Amino acid sequence: MKPAVCLLSGGIDSTTCLAFARNEGYECYALTIDYNQRHRAELDAAARVAASLGAVEHKILKIDLRSLGGSALTNNFDVPKSGVAAGIPITYVPARNTVFLALAMAWAEVLSSSDIFIGVNAIDYSGYPDCRPEFIAAFEHMAQLATKAGIEGRTDLRIRTPLISLTKAGIIRLGQTLGVDFGLTHSCYDPDASGRPCGLCDSCRIRLNGFEEAGIRDPLHYIHENR
Repeated sequence: MKPAVCLLSGGIDSTTCLAFARNEGYECYALTIDYNQRHRAELDAAARVAASLGAVEHKILKIDLRSLGGSALTNNFDVPKSGVAAGIPITYVPARNTVFLALAMAWAEVLSSSDIFIGVNAIDYSGYPDCRPEFIAAFEHMAQLATKAGIEGRTDLRIRTPLISLTKAGIIRLGQTLGVDFGLTHSCYDPDASGRPCGLCDSCRIRLNGFEEAGIRDPLHYIHENR
């Protein structure tokens, strides 16, 4: 089995992506980044998911993006709850996926792996620029120039994005076929102290719409059940 680094946040997309990599026959090394975000619920979810899907190893790396600020997920800005709007929202964390992929690239080199899986999606998403195919292609090109393994020709790093062109409903249907337990996942930007999702933020709305369109019941219980 070939090793692959799988970025895992604990949400629907990264969980389904990990399940996809496992189904493709990869030996999955799950990488979660604790970037000092406002809540810890997604870190707990990532640990549950990694155990459920049989990751060979689940590594949680601590960095501090809160010290840089600039996002409602790292600062004390209000999380928008009026509906998904046009433009890049305040929940965008500056350069987050660039940082995450760089760390995944480092671990992949240590593991002599040529594959990184990331559950980015450019269809039903919040408009983040680091989820687009052109960003992924640019990072993949950069990665060939950035590592000893790449320069020496020992690895040919590929950023695998199996969900990038799927709707949220499509991702949920795929996850269901792969045996994902969505009750283990977490998507909310502003959960309560117990981790219960708000039901009103962009991420909750996109998730709920996806389950509705997929014709599948979301197993989570929300603070605001009726949007």
